[in-house]
Amino acid sequence: MGARPLRRRSRPTPASALAALAALAGALACGPEDEGRAGAAAAAAATEAGATATTSATPPTSAPAAPSPSPGGDPDDASAPSDAGPPHDAGASPCPADMALVAGRYCPVVAQPCARQNPVPGHHCLAYGPSSCAVKERVPLRFCMDRYEWPNRKGELPLTLVSWPEARALCEAVGKRLCTEREFNFACEGEAMRPFVYGFERSDAVCNSDRPYRPRTFAFKAHDACMAEPACRSAFEAIDQRLPAGSRPGCVSGDGVYDLNGNANEWVMREGERAPRRSGLKGGWWGPVRNRCRPMTMAHLEGDFGYEAGFRCCRDAD
Repeated sequence: MGARPLRRRSRPTPASALAALAALAGALACGPEDEGRAGAAAAAAATEAGATATTSATPPTSAPAAPSPSPGGDPDDASAPSDAGPPHDAGASPCPADMALVAGRYCPVVAQPCARQNPVPGHHCLAYGPSSCAVKERVPLRFCMDRYEWPNRKGELPLTLVSWPEARALCEAVGKRLCTEREFNFACEGEAMRPFVYGFERSDAVCNSDRPYRPRTFAFKAHDACMAEPACRSAFEAIDQRLPAGSRPGCVSGDGVYDLNGNANEWVMREGERAPRRSGLKGGWWGPVRNRCRPMTMAHLEGDFGYEAGFRCCRDAD
């Protein structure tokens, strides 16, 4: 990300019982890839494979102008929902027309056992067994989320090469905010705690993900500056594999939110953290990387930006 390749920064998870349990469950495994270094996808797969095995059954720049049921649930979990989807208001939506209401009970820590590992060493889990909630109490959540990645318009390419502060400013300019980590988790996985927005088995046909890695060979500038410079723009177009928002009709949550896995990495707010580590990247992108709901890349600081890093906005429901 940014004008120079990034080195990975390793930082322990905050010392709390919940975070420790999450680490054991593998639920908050850091996304493996370093988007700023060529050849990182291969090392990324090896890193994430190790995280999956844990639960195996066997400075900012100026912002651009604002513009089938799946298995899940633990039968022994008393907090598990009695129905497959979150409750919705029967009347008028408490969200703007370009946003979806997401509501229900969120599990902060999940266990997602790998049921079928890729036979190629170091590659991602291909299918997961039913998820279980690793804590007794679920957290009620109710919020609005953009249906598409910014600029939140179906058929348009998501904005990338944007930093976390730029993303936050763009959301605030339209009366919204960046989504939090747990909001992204819940919107993507639902009460069934699906590993992928579309279910429990990995597929490159549903979302724009797992496409061949193209090595980065250029020190990119932030979006507007890059698009204004022919060399930067050409280098970006050579590795860009985004698709217009909503292009994959099956890559949608039960609440009508598209592209939560793949397409563009999405900046989120890490609650409880201080600057410059309030930033996280979730959902994966078009490359052969994590592309699941729970994992989050925490190595990139707030001022970083990358060719695959975008965002969407959230807001409190009325």
